[in-house]
Amino acid sequence: MSIFKMPSLGADMEEGTLMEWKVKEGDSVKKGQVIAEVESNKGVIEVEIFEDGVVDKLLVEPGTTCAVGTPIASIRKENETSESQQKEQEVSTEKTVDKKVAETEKTIEKETAKPLAAEKETKTIPNPVEEAPKNAESPEIKISPAARKKAQELGVDLNALASKMQGKIGAAEVEAAAKAAKQKKRGGSDSMRKAIAAAMSRSNAEIPHYYLSTSINMTPALEWLAEQNKKRSIKERILPAALIIRAVVKALQAVPELNGFWKEDGLQISETINPGVAIARREGGLLTPALLNAQEMNLDQTMKAFHDLITRTRSGKLRSSEITQQTIVITNLGDLGVERVYGVIYPPQVALVGLGRIIDAPWVIGDALAVRKVMQATLAGDHRATDGRTGALFLDKLNQILQKPEEL
Repeated sequence: MSIFKMPSLGADMEEGTLMEWKVKEGDSVKKGQVIAEVESNKGVIEVEIFEDGVVDKLLVEPGTTCAVGTPIASIRKENETSESQQKEQEVSTEKTVDKKVAETEKTIEKETAKPLAAEKETKTIPNPVEEAPKNAESPEIKISPAARKKAQELGVDLNALASKMQGKIGAAEVEAAAKAAKQKKRGGSDSMRKAIAAAMSRSNAEIPHYYLSTSINMTPALEWLAEQNKKRSIKERILPAALIIRAVVKALQAVPELNGFWKEDGLQISETINPGVAIARREGGLLTPALLNAQEMNLDQTMKAFHDLITRTRSGKLRSSEITQQTIVITNLGDLGVERVYGVIYPPQVALVGLGRIIDAPWVIGDALAVRKVMQATLAGDHRATDGRTGALFLDKLNQILQKPEEL
């Protein structure tokens, strides 16, 4: 029997709220299966289980807020006796042993009990509340035309509002509901900002950063990509971002010291490459969910996984492993016009790759001066884990890879 605890979905998470169980007691589960949804300061995350077994007991009800590490379920092996079955066996044994004793006690009670000479009749007075028809309908809720128009303008669900109110719903009630929803949304965004602030404060306090930057000629990569996309349907086309992610993964395979964690006063290099990609949420804030096992993906698979990650991030369908298992972060602010990105490392990771806007810039080719598509790539490194030489080797490798995109 093993205990499944409230997971930590980030170094800054102290507690989480169980929103929904995706399984019930007695269900068989497989490693990697989503069994619950938990709300943290990063939003609602799908939580996976990391062992095969059977759900023995669900220890926490939906809506309960628990500290990280609190037991929320027990999982048993397929051939293991459940806790309830063990109790049933114990109870059955006790019942067998005590059966005759219980029967004897009943016999004695019947023989010694004396009937009452006169027993007063008690009349049950009907409870008018209980006697009311069980299927009586609640009073009809009236919604004014102005309220219906206002609800359409503000995006308020009238059915949901009607289920919480009695009597008539007017424009004022709709406006109040819209205001409450907006405050709740802002509260979630504020919670995320606090979590980000705590993590970044810790990063600046604990990690001695060093920064390196290089200019990369992106013309060969972009021209090759344009030729490839001409042969594809719109849905199958590859974005430059996916090409760069794939190049970063390849560079990390050559310089693995930047792919890992600083733990217990030492560098722990990760065998898997799980780049966290910075994605903006619609309600505000950034998340950096991971492309898990990116070293096993080709360029098409990287594009598909990247698109899927963006979709699920913005619809609140991320998994716990995608939130907690990043081995490095890639942040690209080029679409906002930023030319250089000097990022802050998210502990316990040891590096962050920043990508700027691709611009037309003068470029020397031999003795000639030409205009090329140029991108600034930066690296933030943890000086406890690596030094500038390691970072320089990584950026040089990244540049070499992007000059031969056909090898991706």
